[in-house]
Amino acid sequence: GAAIHDGYIDSIDDSVADYVAELQGTAYDGVSVRQLLQMASGVQWNETYTDPSSDRRALLEAQIAQEPGGMLDVMAALPRAAEPGSRWNYSTGETQVVAALVAAATGKHLADYLSEKIWARFGMEADANWWLDSPGGIEVGGSGLSATLRDYARFGLFLLQGGKVDGEQILPDGWVEAASTPQVIDGTLVPYGYMFWPVEDSEAAIHRGAYEAAGIFGQGIYVNPAENVVIAIWSARSKPLGSTPVKDLDFFAAICEAVR
Repeated sequence: GAAIHDGYIDSIDDSVADYVAELQGTAYDGVSVRQLLQMASGVQWNETYTDPSSDRRALLEAQIAQEPGGMLDVMAALPRAAEPGSRWNYSTGETQVVAALVAAATGKHLADYLSEKIWARFGMEADANWWLDSPGGIEVGGSGLSATLRDYARFGLFLLQGGKVDGEQILPDGWVEAASTPQVIDGTLVPYGYMFWPVEDSEAAIHRGAYEAAGIFGQGIYVNPAENVVIAIWSARSKPLGSTPVKDLDFFAAICEAVR
């Protein structure tokens, strides 16, 4: 199926570099849109937030530097670590490549495209702001979207409804289900879909079919279609280490039980 509903991308199995000229001749040659969304590009990446020499830190430094194209330059310089589709490796940098891909395919700023397709049409209560890589440049794909908590929850409701607005299918049919389903990467089931985290089967039964958009400091959107529950949460944990006195999923399970 098409990755973008209007058909700007012909196939989810097209090469990313066919759309993003800056990535031609790089490790992203031969990486499909599907593999990019799965975080299975095979491009080398170190996501360690607390390591000042990590690729994630280099991307953040480019974001702060505000030089046109600087963040995509970081991605274009990365070497290949594995064949595309053969290894899963979570990469915030891949979200920047997705941002460049959507911008190239649509010919629009991501903020404008989001507003036109979802934000304004779904009835969000407030304008949102999105950090750019440079003045007038491209949006930061992996962070920097500032919206009200209730509008984050409304986005969860949009997903809960299968990507529809007033009965009109905005996302391709079946996209939300595919994006929230664990993927098989080189014969191994990985608890990741297309930019969403399906809740693993080892968790409480009440989470079956649920999925999350999860941020490193405890912010996120939890969607549980079976229980008809959406939870939007903000946190400000002091360090991005995933440590918390109460597991988020335990808290979400308690809420689902309470509203049954």
